[in-house]
Amino acid sequence: MTISSTELPLKENIIAAPNNFISQRLYSLDALRGFDMFWIMGAEEVFHSMAKATNAPFWMVLSNQFTHPEWNGFHFYDLIFPLFLFIAGVATPYSVGRDLQKGKTKNEVLWRVVKRGLILVLLGIIYNNGLELRPLSEIRFGSVLGRIGLAYMFANIIYIYSKQTAQIIWFCALLIGYWLLLKFTSAPGYPMGDLTMQGNFASYIDRSILSGRLYLTIHDPEGLMSTIPAIGTGLLGILTGSYLKNKDTNGSKKALSMAIAGIVFIGLALLWNFDFPINKNLWTSSFVLNVGGISLLLLALFYLIDVLGYRNWAFFFRVVGMNSILIYMSGRFINWEYSTNGFFKWLGQLIGNPYGAVVMAICFVLVKWAFLYFMYKKKIFLRV
Repeated sequence: MTISSTELPLKENIIAAPNNFISQRLYSLDALRGFDMFWIMGAEEVFHSMAKATNAPFWMVLSNQFTHPEWNGFHFYDLIFPLFLFIAGVATPYSVGRDLQKGKTKNEVLWRVVKRGLILVLLGIIYNNGLELRPLSEIRFGSVLGRIGLAYMFANIIYIYSKQTAQIIWFCALLIGYWLLLKFTSAPGYPMGDLTMQGNFASYIDRSILSGRLYLTIHDPEGLMSTIPAIGTGLLGILTGSYLKNKDTNGSKKALSMAIAGIVFIGLALLWNFDFPINKNLWTSSFVLNVGGISLLLLALFYLIDVLGYRNWAFFFRVVGMNSILIYMSGRFINWEYSTNGFFKWLGQLIGNPYGAVVMAICFVLVKWAFLYFMYKKKIFLRV
């Protein structure tokens, strides 16, 4: 992992792991990544604050969408994590594919992919537990960055060593295989196919072999077993990136094709939901199709930036997307609330209740964005 500063023009710069690619090719991907990160750098609190301030049904519904269901079901907030992994996959043909085209051996590229994946796993452990020494039983090893690192790594290994047809087969096999695994197994003492938190086989295996503590005591949403279908999320991104990189199809047709594919995936997910519920905690196969479909729709929309050339509106998000790992990790080591209060507490007090909290939530996001804009202007980006 390095912090890089370069004097090259930004359009030539290679940025933001694990999503390195030539940014001039897909400006939209930086913008979409920034849109994704925007919601977990504090923007969701604006909706929670508005709901508390107004008690209006409209804001209550929106606020609820920025929470996670307790188990089965889907809220918008469930999309943030898999969308990032999908985007990492889309970038693969532009980064890993570029290295292979330049003549690097598959083993050389493999080492870079494995190194990136393991660094992300390490960063995830640090994010969860800090830098202080803890007893093994108190360390949580499962993490968002760890899930991204492992799924990214294995999806890229499949990409390096297989053709596109084989990648499609892998995608289908991972989803169907995971479905069959959970359908015909269970934790000891539970009926076959039990998908409750206590009774499902994936959580049981994590409880049995995963060291340290689990996020929900008996279950970890970033456990080892549910990494299997998450590889499928990364592969879907890779297949999409390969399609976008194809010069034989014009941009408008690509955007339309992605939108149609997205709708089909969501339809399949809703059908599969009757037998294998959409569930982020288990990263079920229906969940992969659902978030994959929504990710395709969003990418189709953002891809119009590259097709039509209207970039100015997306600059706000691009600033975030170019330092996504940095802003995520900063939450563990920078007291952003303290910084926000230092600059804007007077404003919140001036406005007073109930909307002072809404203003402070907006200021919280703007302080983070100002930091990222400073890094952007200095051409300093966190790279893995």
